[in-house]
Amino acid sequence: MSTGPTVPTLDLHARLSARARSMNASAIREILKITQQPDVISFAGGLPAPELFPMQEVRGATLAALDRYGPAALQYSTTEGHPPLREWIGAQAGIPASNVQIVTGSQQGLDLLGKVLIDEGDVVLVEAPTYLGALQSFQPYGPRYVQVPTDEEGIDVEALADLLPSLKAKLLYAVPNFQNPTGRTLSAGRRRRLVELTAQHGVLLIEDDPYGALRFSGEPAPSLYSLGLELHGHPDRNHVIYSSSFSKTLVPGLRDAWVQAAAPVIAKLIQAKQGADLHTPTLNQMIVTELVETVLPRQIERVRQAYGERAGLMLERIRADFPPGVQYTTPQGGMFLWLTLPEGVDTQALLPRAVERKVAYVPGSPFYALGGGQNTMRLSYSSATPEQITQGIRALGDTLRGALAGA
Repeated sequence: MSTGPTVPTLDLHARLSARARSMNASAIREILKITQQPDVISFAGGLPAPELFPMQEVRGATLAALDRYGPAALQYSTTEGHPPLREWIGAQAGIPASNVQIVTGSQQGLDLLGKVLIDEGDVVLVEAPTYLGALQSFQPYGPRYVQVPTDEEGIDVEALADLLPSLKAKLLYAVPNFQNPTGRTLSAGRRRRLVELTAQHGVLLIEDDPYGALRFSGEPAPSLYSLGLELHGHPDRNHVIYSSSFSKTLVPGLRDAWVQAAAPVIAKLIQAKQGADLHTPTLNQMIVTELVETVLPRQIERVRQAYGERAGLMLERIRADFPPGVQYTTPQGGMFLWLTLPEGVDTQALLPRAVERKVAYVPGSPFYALGGGQNTMRLSYSSATPEQITQGIRALGDTLRGALAGA
């Protein structure tokens, strides 16, 4: 039997770009793989509650969009986004539609912002801890992360004031409302100071706000974007870039989100998005546009109430079932709370023992850009039923009690 020429085995990993080799899998997505067993109660994924999705309203909006726009609803569209949706978003912020870019989920917005703003070696300031997805989005563009200290009121702006003179920082990324992962909110008193400090030092400020509408206690605070607009007087001079999404308020599967920014940033986002996916799905944008005036306000109230009740129950059960020495945040909205265990307890190593007790969480260390946080964890209450919260927190309390006894 004849054989062909010998073909060398190609080292495909070596052929990958340096940028691709710097990418890491999402720790949360990897954990979700091991929690797919139906009997595991998962506080790991930050998933909106599916039983709250406005199914009938979305069905009606789909038919309405198809009737209103006909074949155009299924056609290619402009990169900037569906004009009526951009106009509605702009009106909420008091800015022209030209300062609004529709993106396919806020995760795409973060990736595109990283692409158009970050050069290799640029100093990017992040909270400690910060949103893991932002770190994933920015990492391929080669930033040099500097962590900004945080406390119960969010970013420590006085610590930031001490840092900025010695750094040539390009941008600061922040989640001011019900932060992912901690659930903390940047206090109203610190917001104006943060906007003024970053403006003074020429630092772009990215405000990631997917949860801001989901407040269930406390008093609302102005957005960083609105404070920047007030400071500069015009959207095209505003150094604050705002990112938000309909995923947490309507439904996540439509993947409709947006970025508000000055014209030079929007222009480059348009070009970057043309190279990524041309445009966000036309029909999806039209469906959301049909929903924003009437359904969205009702849906926000429904979600707020449900998440407030679930957060309250989780905190109640934590106080009853967790051992002494475990600290936790008390969120005023959003989907998450944060646990800090005594030093020496490694929540990554502890996770398999929790899963054995049929409960899961996200270890905290992946949320730190420069390492640390081995004794922390994130819990999500948004998609758990009251029964699951009660049972899962009891199981997690037993797990923690055993870990603290061993430590």
